[in-house]
Amino acid sequence: MSSDSGAESANAQNVAEKPQNQVERFHLPTPEEIRGQDIWNNCAVRSLVSGVMGGGLGVMMGFFFAALENPIMQDTMTTRQQLAYTAKQMGHRSWSNCKTFALMGLVFSAAECVIEKARAKHDTTNTVVAGCVTGGAISAKGGPQAACVGCAGFAAFSVIIEKVMERYE
Repeated sequence: MSSDSGAESANAQNVAEKPQNQVERFHLPTPEEIRGQDIWNNCAVRSLVSGVMGGGLGVMMGFFFAALENPIMQDTMTTRQQLAYTAKQMGHRSWSNCKTFALMGLVFSAAECVIEKARAKHDTTNTVVAGCVTGGAISAKGGPQAACVGCAGFAAFSVIIEKVMERYE
């Protein structure tokens, strides 16, 4: 037994002496990877995907917030009426949030992509301008004052999110 334990300790020392920090091999991207990057760098594709994802987020948020809402006449409604009311509210809220978040994702992504390609830089200025365009576009129905407030608010929100996400890169 002592010879086995001696061999094990010698192996453990040899393993400990080997360098732990090995360099990863560099490989050139395959044609499929290059095509995938080219497709994703297209502003139309990026905007469309962001719009679809934003719409999906809006649907989920609509379901969640409508489920939390209680009917006004809750005391006089039967359980069946409450369920029907809640389901109807979920549908209305989900569709409304879906449209809003899809538009928000599409406009922000398109604006940021176009600005980034025009400036040939990836920095906070792109985010500020894209946020301003998005906030102004979403709140434009409320008039010029609402569009200006939306522009400033969404630009500030975009910068805050950019700074928070910067920590995780």
